[in-house]
Amino acid sequence: MRPSSVQAVMIHVLLALLPAIGLHLFFFGWGIVIQITLAIAFALIFEAGALRLRDRPVKLFITDGSAVLAAVLFALSIPPMSPWWVALTGMFFAIVIAKQLYGGVGHNVFNPAMVGFAAVIIAFPEALTQWITPQNLSNNTLDFLTTLDTIFSGHLPASMSWDTLSEATPLDLIRSGLAEGQTLTEIRTDAMFGFAGSAGWEWIVLAYVVGGIYLLWKRVISGHVPVSILVTTFLLGAAGWIIDPDLFRSPLQQLMAGSLVMCAFFIATDPVSGPSTPKGKIIFGIGIVILTLSIRAWGGFPDGVAFAVLLMNMAVPLIDYYTRPPIFGHSTVPSSASRRTNTP
Repeated sequence: MRPSSVQAVMIHVLLALLPAIGLHLFFFGWGIVIQITLAIAFALIFEAGALRLRDRPVKLFITDGSAVLAAVLFALSIPPMSPWWVALTGMFFAIVIAKQLYGGVGHNVFNPAMVGFAAVIIAFPEALTQWITPQNLSNNTLDFLTTLDTIFSGHLPASMSWDTLSEATPLDLIRSGLAEGQTLTEIRTDAMFGFAGSAGWEWIVLAYVVGGIYLLWKRVISGHVPVSILVTTFLLGAAGWIIDPDLFRSPLQQLMAGSLVMCAFFIATDPVSGPSTPKGKIIFGIGIVILTLSIRAWGGFPDGVAFAVLLMNMAVPLIDYYTRPPIFGHSTVPSSASRRTNTP
């Protein structure tokens, strides 16, 4: 049975994210728990403040779960050791700018979580590159208190440095390696790479797939957007890989690295900022993939999912306009009687 309330939908989506959150915790430590907590706290504070300023009922809207979901999706998109002001800034743009200034839940044109992420990756590019090495590949693990202190102070303990604790993401390694003239075969000798994507991230991506299947089973989302994103990524990735496997990533590498799978099930399926027609959802998903792969190949960021989603959000009214079905009983072809009447 399809969930019938906003709160029920949000609860199902949050439940579907639990496997990925658990694997984030396993591979990257306590940072993800702290980032989620910070993002939720800031999101609820901004939501309550904006609702009061708009003279709207605070309890009714703050308990619907939409702000919490935006916060969790944002937290899953940033490095787990990001300083606390990253979550503060991201939630301001997500909740105040992208959501409340457009009228609140159900009225936002852009996906709030992606607006928040786009804002912080532009404002704090250095902080957003400090992804720590998965714990299964590193001996430098941080306990909860050390992680908490680092997030709030912005500094590691004297015995550690970012050079030893963090490492470029696989997408960063591929982008910089190709720019230096290396082949993908040479780049993939780095220990960060696993069987398809990257060590640790492959399992997180599979957890997003499991969560997505749960949402499809519960009929929280339809399959149009996820299928269009996954199929288009596979087809375009396969085309490039067949042309030159040392220059273009394989379909699995495109899917298993970065945020495309997370986007397919949890971001692009947003019913408010996405298209409302089945055909429109397919076009929406295809557009996200084309823009994401283009940004990965020629853009200034290793992964362009957030920017691709926001650009396609802008195109939603046009997509809906040209893909809406005809009204029942209405024909766009003039009847013979009307043609006779209008004939001079």
